[in-house]
Amino acid sequence: MKIRKNIALSDSGFLFNPSTGDSYSINPIGQEIIKHIQKGMTEEEVADIIVKEYMIDHDSVEKDLYDFKQMLNSYKLIEDEG
Repeated sequence: MKIRKNIALSDSGFLFNPSTGDSYSINPIGQEIIKHIQKGMTEEEVADIIVKEYMIDHDSVEKDLYDFKQMLNSYKLIEDEG
């Protein structure tokens, strides 16, 4: 997963897409996921961090991360892979 380069993330939890003018509110864990992805981490690395930091089982994190990715994709906030 790769966040589009022009997407901005504010410290207060807003994603902004300057191409469309749309902005989205995300929760603190969503912010953390976006920041890790922008740093170039893989989905697996992000999942491992979330599991350790929040003491959540890995299967739940993988499902939630998949759902989050689908939401980002539906709003065209991530680049196509491959």
